[in-house]
Amino acid sequence: MNAKPNLSRLGPTQPLPPVHFLLVDDLKENLLSLEVLLRREGLVLLKATSGDEALELLLKHDIALALLDVQMPDMDGFELAETMRGHERTRRIPIIFLTAGSTDRQRRFRGYEAGAVDFLEKPLEPDILRSKTDVFFELYRQRQQIAVQRDDLEARAEENNRLLNETRQQAEALRETDRRKDEFLAILAHELRNPLAPISNSVSILASDKLPVHVRDEALQMMERQVKQMVRLVDDLMDVSRITRGKIELKTDTIDLGDVLGCAVEISKPLIDQLGHKLSFNLPQNPVNLQADFTRLAQVFSNLLNNAAKYSPAGGEIRLEVDVHRDSVDVRVKDKGIGIRPDMLEHIFDMFAQVDDSLERSQGGLGVGLTLVKKLVEMHGGRIAVRSGGLGKGSEFMVHLPTMSAGPAASAAEEPRPQAAAGGGLRILVVEDNEALAQTTGWMVEMLGHGYRLAGNGKDALTLAAEYRPNVVMMDIGLPGMNGYDLCAAMRALPHLKDTVFIAQTGWGQDEHRQRAKEAGFHHHMVKPIYLESMEQLLRRIEDEMKAGA
Repeated sequence: MNAKPNLSRLGPTQPLPPVHFLLVDDLKENLLSLEVLLRREGLVLLKATSGDEALELLLKHDIALALLDVQMPDMDGFELAETMRGHERTRRIPIIFLTAGSTDRQRRFRGYEAGAVDFLEKPLEPDILRSKTDVFFELYRQRQQIAVQRDDLEARAEENNRLLNETRQQAEALRETDRRKDEFLAILAHELRNPLAPISNSVSILASDKLPVHVRDEALQMMERQVKQMVRLVDDLMDVSRITRGKIELKTDTIDLGDVLGCAVEISKPLIDQLGHKLSFNLPQNPVNLQADFTRLAQVFSNLLNNAAKYSPAGGEIRLEVDVHRDSVDVRVKDKGIGIRPDMLEHIFDMFAQVDDSLERSQGGLGVGLTLVKKLVEMHGGRIAVRSGGLGKGSEFMVHLPTMSAGPAASAAEEPRPQAAAGGGLRILVVEDNEALAQTTGWMVEMLGHGYRLAGNGKDALTLAAEYRPNVVMMDIGLPGMNGYDLCAAMRALPHLKDTVFIAQTGWGQDEHRQRAKEAGFHHHMVKPIYLESMEQLLRRIEDEMKAGA
């Protein structure tokens, strides 16, 4: 009877509310005696001197036990008990009748029928009274604890259902991510094979001794285009990876939006012209100053223009619109192309999302471009939105960016450069352990009108540098023995190389690698493969600075 439920597994609960006993007697001294006898922790004794008072208390409180005096004026104990039995709220309350004398059998039966569980005769025996009432106190406490246990179990069940739903949602998201990953890997393999196949064919063609000159030139041009395509794919992947891991930092400056959009149009124009599209735009007449990274914003808008070109039938129309507000600007790229399905609009910026599988694969792309665009826009404090009427109804991408008050662009601090070498052209030392790469780099340098020497390791580089006194050292990082970082630091400490410009050539293009190269003493950092035009621009700038400092 006194056993309690085990609530230890349910964790801490709120304190249980008090237990209420109702004491009804028309004599206040009897109520006071009962109060003294029954007082205990957790028990509240509600006292009434009449049936009407008792009914009022019964309506306000949940009662665990009612102790009713039988002999009372107006409404005696039996009548009160019968009234209690007639109401749903009070019909199950146990009743102990207190009587000053013996009652006949019929009256006792009436009492039991009205809900009595016992009769106690006055004068009351304290121990008997306490032992009987304690039973009902403990029973009610158990009911309270069971109710708490039930509520806790219901709460746990609700929480478990919530966690189960979350787990199912996460599992579904993981399945969707896994599906997209598999699809992405298939697309990646497809996109990499596309340029690899013509490169392989061109190599076979160039190996032939019966090759016409014009075919040789076309094959070389084709190989160059395909290599650039592969590099672009890898660059997109690396950019998204760096941004996702928080490894990319914007190189912000005060820039004019018109210059950024002009650069983006220039980048995208070859593709737009190739597909026969008509591009119209309204660049702002007055400067629109942004605190932004010029290169990254140009990447954003050229990506959007390229997408508009790729996903529009040949001869389509593309519009670039600019709306300038007081402290912000909206740039819209609109097309009348294939459009976007309504169910894809909310996923269009997700990693590996494809607008349309068949068209995407035919036009090329890994489904990371818009992810990259969104992250770059947000890094600039802006936002991007997309609208489309559905398939075949075109698309509109809107980039919202904060602007700043007009003012002179801050000039970036330039590192001091060594003085120009005497005579025409530069003396360049190429340090590279890959013989084929070293030789082709030397040929490129020679094509640009400069002299060169080749070294395959740190020891040879130090020996050649002492004799050749290069103006420029183009150095690989992954060298045998002494790596490029250590070799650069060692060479820069030599007096005869104090004016030499050091260029790191490496396949590692992350910001941490650029920073490490700078700390080692490199003046410039170029990511392989290095295109002829990029090399030409850098060497021309170095040569001009040396001549200006001579």
